[in-house]
Amino acid sequence: MPIDDLWYLTKRGPDKKRLPAKRHGRGKRWRVRYTDAAGESREKLFERKTDAEAFDLECRSGVAAEVKATRETDRLVFAEYAQRWRESRESGWATETRRRIPQNLRKHLLPVFGEKPIRSINLTDVLAWLGRLLDDGVPKTSVSLYFGLFKTIMNAAVIDKVIPDNPCNGVKLAQILRGLSRVPKWVPTNDQVLRLAEVVPRRFRAAIWLGAGEGLRLGEVLGMEAGPRCADFDSGDLHVVQQLRHSPEHFGGFYLSTPKSGSIGTVDLDPVVAEELADHLSEVGPVEFELPDITTGERLTRPVPVLFTSARGKLLTDTYWAELWADWREAAGWPKGGTFHSLRHFFATTLMSNGVEPQEVQKALRHANLRITLETYVHWLPKKDRPRGLVGGLLRQAGSERREAPTSQDRN
Repeated sequence: MPIDDLWYLTKRGPDKKRLPAKRHGRGKRWRVRYTDAAGESREKLFERKTDAEAFDLECRSGVAAEVKATRETDRLVFAEYAQRWRESRESGWATETRRRIPQNLRKHLLPVFGEKPIRSINLTDVLAWLGRLLDDGVPKTSVSLYFGLFKTIMNAAVIDKVIPDNPCNGVKLAQILRGLSRVPKWVPTNDQVLRLAEVVPRRFRAAIWLGAGEGLRLGEVLGMEAGPRCADFDSGDLHVVQQLRHSPEHFGGFYLSTPKSGSIGTVDLDPVVAEELADHLSEVGPVEFELPDITTGERLTRPVPVLFTSARGKLLTDTYWAELWADWREAAGWPKGGTFHSLRHFFATTLMSNGVEPQEVQKALRHANLRITLETYVHWLPKKDRPRGLVGGLLRQAGSERREAPTSQDRN
């Protein structure tokens, strides 16, 4: 928690003396920055440096009233706060409510959140819990009831300044109870992806790898061009900056625009995908077209060396791609619901199920926010259930070690 001298700048002049600030000689001179009980950044001004130093010491030691609550709530677990919440409110409850709420707490909330520090519970934890309830076949009405109770308790914790915000506020329960509408209906396995790559003609194989190994959408793949604008082999970066679109009404045919929902981004270029792209460039090569480009917000026409074209060197419409895809899908043994977007689902679920942090998955998919990623792929979060008998086993092991260790009396 730094103490700032507001009358002088940190930099010095040619004579090595500190330079006066604009407010030199006006107002309180010393500023202490600290984090208050609600987790917000605050500051307090003092006329004397000794007073500022004393307050700073109180903040860092947890004695100051402004930060004291933070020290207490950092260690407060959900079970303890839920007990306080119930005891303070049950006098006004009906008999049925007095029976139901403690039961739901005991059976459905405390086993999941009871021992967690309440300030550590986040949106990912909540969505993972709801996903497990749905996986276990819990009725939707019950899921809604348990979630409503949990959200009410967390809202009270916000009002009591125990937590800065409620992680439940980021949950769209209606979508979750509809079966998580974004959740993919089908995701191919490793073998199914490899089988598809085998049956696809050589000129399109790298497109399959861009979908499965980078999570690119079809339009983004068809808009890939040769050169560092899209694939920078030297830096190991893949720049997703454009997609190929077709609109005879507005642009007279094909043109380049920004990706869906403005999801422009730079992601890691997977080494295997890089090899496939390099082979594609040497064996198939790009075809250059003069295309309108509106990715900057203004229309310009420029030469674009497009990576993926038809066998006759023509650009691909969605209709023509769908015809090609139907043949490849059947040859690979994929179901009718298997689309090119299924490769993006494969990419995301592979990352998620292998323990990659949801924030990193969001970045790789270029989703606008983390909630979209979690609502779509929450079922693939690795389960982190507590092992049965863990604490008892550790205590028993410690007891054995104590009995085996020689005591001072034995040594004498």
